[in-house]
This record gives sequence, structure tokens and C-alpha cells, in this order.
Amino acid sequence: MTPRQRWLALLEGRSADRIPCDYQATAEVTLRLLQELDCPDEEALFLLLDIDARRFVEPRWKWPHHPHDPEADMWGVRYQRVSYGCGEYLEPVYHPLADAETPADIHRFRWPEPEDFDYSAVTEAVDQMDSYRPIHAGHFEPFMIYGFMRGLEKAFEDLALRPKIVDAILGHLSDFYEEHHRRIFASGKGRIDLTWVAEDLGSQTGPLISLATYRRFFLPHQIRLAELARSFGVHVMYHSDGAIWPFLPDLVEKVGIEILNPIQWRAAGMDRRRLVEEFGRHVIFHGSIDNQQTLAFGTPHDVRREVAESVEIYQNARWICAPCHNIQPITSTANILALYEAIHELGMAA
Repeated sequence: MTPRQRWLALLEGRSADRIPCDYQATAEVTLRLLQELDCPDEEALFLLLDIDARRFVEPRWKWPHHPHDPEADMWGVRYQRVSYGCGEYLEPVYHPLADAETPADIHRFRWPEPEDFDYSAVTEAVDQMDSYRPIHAGHFEPFMIYGFMRGLEKAFEDLALRPKIVDAILGHLSDFYEEHHRRIFASGKGRIDLTWVAEDLGSQTGPLISLATYRRFFLPHQIRLAELARSFGVHVMYHSDGAIWPFLPDLVEKVGIEILNPIQWRAAGMDRRRLVEEFGRHVIFHGSIDNQQTLAFGTPHDVRREVAESVEIYQNARWICAPCHNIQPITSTANILALYEAIHELGMAA
């Protein structure tokens, strides 16, 4: 089977010839692997390690910066590179809606428009691709952007204290993304297989918001974007870090997610066997190999043992083996290789 055939087999409720696997890592890790394994590009790396990675396509933003701020992105957010010792992340340092006090202030902001993008780039990309790998396009995660635009502390305050502000900002974000994704999917000409509907709802120890807050502010928008994707025959992946057990019934039954990522099973309440028992008939589990402890601080033996444990746990479910988030630079190359060697040794279909 090809990588795309493996993904589609699971999405259709069938077995693949082996357990598929995927890849997530920081840019520093990928660069190191390319150098150490003598691979000219990511595709060569995926072929060498037999990884069923997706291909990502996106439209082309027409502008170099926000029309009203030469230092900002399309949302008006400015960033700064912050070192964490062995790499860098871009962190937001200017929040354009931080001082907004009324919905009218929100509406006056210069919001992105679909006309700011060239969607022919999607058509060109899919026309150049074969059907070897699944194609992924689109990412809907509005509260992450909300936090960048408003400031994260104020964003959470808004959920409790300023619901009209929340409705105004999420309304603009969702309206944009609905039309943005509609044009992406149409430009994909039926070749797009997957999209993200996402929101980080959990910390390591519990939910970040209440179920009532989720249903009030987030659920309707997620349903809307998921239904749009399905209308184009695009499958819905859902990403949330952390302890998200209380939200899973709504995500499965109301949003209709098909793939759940990243399965941070060391977070409170996210026991893998419990997940399989409750939701294994309904979703594909994607991720699950722990990058907080096992990959980062374990040995190759520890990694192989966790892969073997996961193979056993997911034997009656559909699973795509992958790190439970981006592999960090602290992770040894030996541990990364152990992950993919182990899943290929242990993950062949019976």
C-alpha cells in the first residue's frame, strides 16, 4: 500500500497492510535528521524511514505584511524569536486587539479577507502531486489566533467576563475561515484528503475551560467548519493537547471528528485503554508516542517498549503511530530511529 492508501483504508474502516506512521518535529530536529541521515529533503527522509507523512498545500498570501503594520502578520500580530536553549520559537509580542473594549472596536479592525489570497496555488500544487501521499489543506484553530490578537490572559478573561467581545472576534475569525476553506477545498479539485479543525482544550492536569464554555463559544464554529469540509469530501482531523476527556463526546458526536491527535496519554484522564474502549469505534487515534518523557529522556529500548505497548493497546482500534507532538531537539536521533524501526517491526497487519 502507499501512504495515502493506508490513511484512506483506516478512514474507511478497513485495515491497512501495516500500522501507518506519521512525523512531527521542530525545524531544528528535521534539519539534524537530514544532515545525519544524508537526505537532501524531507521527502527523502520520509522514504528512508518509511513514514506515511502527509503533503501539505496552502494558498499564497498576496502581501508581505499586514496592510496597516509593516512589522505584523495578516492578523496584525508582531512576533519575536525567543531561544529555548537548543532552538527558537516565534512568540507574539504585540497584540493588536489588546485595547479593544467594545464589539465596535473589533469590527473596525482590518480583518483578513479571502481576496488577500491566491487560491490558484492550491490547484497548481495538487496538479503537480501524484497520489502517493495524502494531501492535507486548511487549519481552523481560532482561539489560538484570538490569544495572539488579544493577549492570552485577556483572551481567557473574555470568556468569563466579556462574551460580546468573544462573539465578535470569533465571529470574524470563523467567517473568514469558512470562506477561506471553501475556496481552498474548491481549488483542490477533489484531491484534498484531510483538514484540521482544532483547538487546544486541555492542560497536563485538566481542561483549560469548562464544557459549558466550550459549548457556548467554540462548538458551533467547529461544527460549521467540519460540515463544510465534509461537503467537499474532506476528512476532519482534530488537534488538542492535554487532558480533554470531557470534550470528546461532543467532538465525536457533534463535530464528527474522524482522527484525534496527538493523544498525550500522560495527561490526566487520557488513559489509552479507556480511549479505545469509549471511542475506538468512532475515531482514528493519531500520535501517542510520548515526547515529554519517553522520546526526550528515555533510551531506544524505552521507545521500542512504548511502541510495543501501544501496538497492543490499539490492536482493536485504528491507530496512526506518531510522536504525541513535535519531537524536540533534546530527543536523540537514536530514539527517533527506534520509534520508526519498532513500528515497522511490530506493526505489520496480522
